[in-house]
Amino acid sequence: MNTLDRGKILTEALPYIQRYNGKTVVINCGGSMMDSKELRGAVASDVMMLRLVGIQVVLVHGMGVEVLSAVEQSGVPVTYENEKPCLTEAVVEKLQQLLCGTVNKNMVGTLNQTGGKAIGLCGVDGSMLTVKGEQLSKVDVTILQDAMAQGYTPVVAAVAQNADNGDICCVDADTVASKLAVALKAEKLIQLVACEDLIRDPAAPESPIPVLELSRVPALIRSGVIPAKLVTKANVSVEAVRSGVKSVTLLDGSVPHAILLELLSDEGIGTMLTH
Repeated sequence: MNTLDRGKILTEALPYIQRYNGKTVVINCGGSMMDSKELRGAVASDVMMLRLVGIQVVLVHGMGVEVLSAVEQSGVPVTYENEKPCLTEAVVEKLQQLLCGTVNKNMVGTLNQTGGKAIGLCGVDGSMLTVKGEQLSKVDVTILQDAMAQGYTPVVAAVAQNADNGDICCVDADTVASKLAVALKAEKLIQLVACEDLIRDPAAPESPIPVLELSRVPALIRSGVIPAKLVTKANVSVEAVRSGVKSVTLLDGSVPHAILLELLSDEGIGTMLTH
């Protein structure tokens, strides 16, 4: 790359830096993004860059395949129904240990190693997330705002406390990221997904649909263009935009520096849901 190309890239980033400076971006790493040390490192370097140009970032993560495998390897059996793990008391207890401990602290450590200043939290801390029945009924982002005001990048494990009995329970990371983005009045929510889970136009499957209006989502779900595994992610993303988040992007987390390309360049590589 020659000097002119480098200068063009930096100049192209300027209006986006100005747009997002001082704003909050919530990034949902899901579970699979957290399973790979290489992907964690890529996310961490992008987050570090965003923080250096004045963008506040909150990372959310849930459970991936590796976490569920670790549960089984510990001797706790995991059964599945409709391809989803049955969250028995024993499974939840082990998941809590792994999500709030190993997985969360691995990401915090990776961020700190890049020169960042990260802090690991879960939905129980500061009564951040409360569920009633099966619904996320209360979101209190005070602890996140306090952490960011002190220069920290919060990394949030998707667990919550049950309002009825005080039990700790696992909650869907897509929903957590959406609710936190709304509560924080975030400028942007990024949902990192695997390449095969991007929303693609059947007429042009080589690339994702670049912009998707909210009104089109129900029809695309019915037609199967938005597959079953993405329905929850799509629906909570629509809810986030309708509740005040400017836009939500489903982004291929395996692309190097995908977050920077999405936020700080003209090159969109995911599907952006917006009004």
